Amino acid sequence: MNIPQIRIESRFAKLGLETVNASLEIQQPKADLSIQQPKADLSIHTTPGKLTIDQTKAREDVDLKHISKRIEEAADQGRQDVLSGIARRIQQGDEQMRIENGGKPLTAQTKKNSEREIKQFNIGFIPSYFSVKLDYQPADVKIDVQRNAPIIESKINKPIMDYKAGEVKVALAERNQLKIDFVSIDKKI
Repeated sequence: MNIPQIRIESRFAKLGLETVNASLEIQQPKADLSIQQPKADLSIHTTPGKLTIDQTKAREDVDLKHISKRIEEAADQGRQDVLSGIARRIQQGDEQMRIENGGKPLTAQTKKNSEREIKQFNIGFIPSYFSVKLDYQPADVKIDVQRNAPIIESKINKPIMDYKAGEVKVALAERNQLKIDFVSIDKKI
């Protein structure tokens, strides 16, 4: 008995893809920069130091006295001598009034008045220590600094971009096919 058969042979369509990649180029120009630094304002005020040397005492020690000092010392010495002379005369007058008590007051007074006083002297330094007086006032320095901020100017440059879009080309590489065959096959049953 012959059974007819249908043979179907099919092929799918094949697509062909061709791609071109996208490209991107970026360039970044440097920024334009300007920097200026103004000088700082500086002012310095100085009060000079002062040194005072007082050598009056040292000069007096070596007998180089000012005339007013000499006059003052002479007046003081004269007053002391007058007072001591008055006191001596009062004392000697009292001794002479009491002559009846014995002794020889006139002889003793004459001897005492005629003798000079023995002066005592030890090691001395002319001029004496610390007779020169020093006074120092240090200098005063005032410094004023006014800082000036820098002047910065900057201009940003935008990036330069070059973009080429990619593309995909689609083409039919092979068409689809459908093949149908009718075959009769003899088969015995």
